[in-house]
Amino acid sequence: MKLLLTSGGITNDTIRAELTRLLGKDIADSDALLIPTAQWGQPACSPQSVWRTTSGRSSGRAGLVDLGWRSVGILELTALPSIGPERWTPWVRDADVLLVDGGEAVYLAHWMRESGLADLLPALDDTVWVGVSAGSMVLTPRIGDEFVDWRPGDGDRTLGVVDFAIFPHVDYPGWTENTREKAREWAARMPHRAYAIDDATAISVVGGAATVVSEGHWEKFPG
Repeated sequence: MKLLLTSGGITNDTIRAELTRLLGKDIADSDALLIPTAQWGQPACSPQSVWRTTSGRSSGRAGLVDLGWRSVGILELTALPSIGPERWTPWVRDADVLLVDGGEAVYLAHWMRESGLADLLPALDDTVWVGVSAGSMVLTPRIGDEFVDWRPGDGDRTLGVVDFAIFPHVDYPGWTENTREKAREWAARMPHRAYAIDDATAISVVGGAATVVSEGHWEKFPG
């Protein structure tokens, strides 16, 4: 699987060009599935915010579904255990890209395991994963207690698909808990290397190698 781990989505031409490179073809020739599940675990989200994401009307940031895809479908992970893998697995395998929206990363990790999607990821060699905020953080080993809003007993642990942590939305206007200083304090507590990225930055991962693509601000912290 090829990963494009963003803070705010496809927010500029540099990140969009990297998405096209990972796809290996134009966005207009690609089929996408949107995963909005993480929003249900985040107290700041609502049915209205889910609708804004799925309809492409997320104000104040780049959308996911309105990039010009050939087709877009919704994959709600909480529904998958009730219909069985023989039905939903072909949908995932046929998609060129999974668009994984933000919300609560621990909650998202739980439903990726419960649904079976986490087990399927290693077989999706050519699929691109585009994460936004928690949709990116879910693939890291841990997210830090300050980002946990859903606590079933697993602490801040997520899936560990990549070997680094992500602090998103650095210096986002009005978010006093997302300053660069807060990011450095967070990184000092993480047991592995980490990145702090703003909404104009993404981390591209292919074959385990991570590359930062950015028109904004970011910082890397050694483990």
